[in-house]
Amino acid sequence: MSYERDADGNYIDGGHRGPGPRLMGADTLIGDHIHNLKNEHLGTVKEIMLDMQTGRVSYVVMASGGVLTIGEKLFAVPWEALALDTANHRITLNIDKERIENAPGFDKDNWPDMANQTWASEVHNYYGTSAANINQSAR
Repeated sequence: MSYERDADGNYIDGGHRGPGPRLMGADTLIGDHIHNLKNEHLGTVKEIMLDMQTGRVSYVVMASGGVLTIGEKLFAVPWEALALDTANHRITLNIDKERIENAPGFDKDNWPDMANQTWASEVHNYYGTSAANINQSAR
């Protein structure tokens, strides 16, 4: 099996011997820029959080502000609120820059309990996404 990737991190279709061209390694998104629809830089991808019960991506942790990680704020953005922009090798988020500055966030030494239903509902409400799929497999 071949796991060769192109320059953008997409798996190369090697005659169906590997993951294929429609799949990307999650690590290739770490460090990518996140822009809004006005082309304003909002932050960078710090981490990708997977729901281990459903196997789906739940959140992208975005870092914003600060200098050399000092004073940066982290935001858990629901995956459903984001769109991949493969042409520009970045992610887009349909939100004004001022709104992201007031979003619920946290610092690198004080992560929230992302499995907490109340926290998850607040985050999803803020970004206008549905929290209906949270812990769906835990029923």
